[in-house]
Amino acid sequence: MTRTVYYTATSLDGFIATTDHSLDWLLSRDSDAAGPMGYDAFIAGVGAMAMGGNTHRWVREHEPDWSPERPTWVFTRREFSPPPGADVRATADDVGRVHAEMVRAAGGKDVWVVGGGDLAGQFADRGLLDEVVVSIAPVTLGGGAPLLPRRVELEVVESARNGEFVCVRYAVRAVKAWAEDHMDDVLAHRSAHDRPGA
Repeated sequence: MTRTVYYTATSLDGFIATTDHSLDWLLSRDSDAAGPMGYDAFIAGVGAMAMGGNTHRWVREHEPDWSPERPTWVFTRREFSPPPGADVRATADDVGRVHAEMVRAAGGKDVWVVGGGDLAGQFADRGLLDEVVVSIAPVTLGGGAPLLPRRVELEVVESARNGEFVCVRYAVRAVKAWAEDHMDDVLAHRSAHDRPGA
């Protein structure tokens, strides 16, 4: 069964990128891609990907030859240039309207919400996020892009150490009741501020 999983790394104080969207603090840390909750096993189970606009831009700037091997949706309203030959689609639609298409494209594998945190939060708002898998780095940033700017109730399923990281897998239990009770207000606010992704 296809799960929708937010798999990411965070600083100890809960940021996934600095205020200027840098991941340099993360890339200098040691981890084993084949180790506990490592990237190799995770990506083998992924059939489709969702990315926010800032995440996509950072990857393209720092990995110019990056080309995903899976269908990828980039949630953005900005100008968009996909990698040549890759199945990368720009969308400004609500995640709830795109999710079923991503699940079909995943072919029974998982949908990976790559980032950012607000995009993952939009999936959570609509009850579409199944798991959060976080690798916690031993560094504080003091500010930046938050891990998950929502109240979401989680349950610890697994924890392990991988290199310098403490890794935790959570099952999503529930989104804050207020968001569920005021979904029309939440959607109107997002539309007014033109924020389809992070």
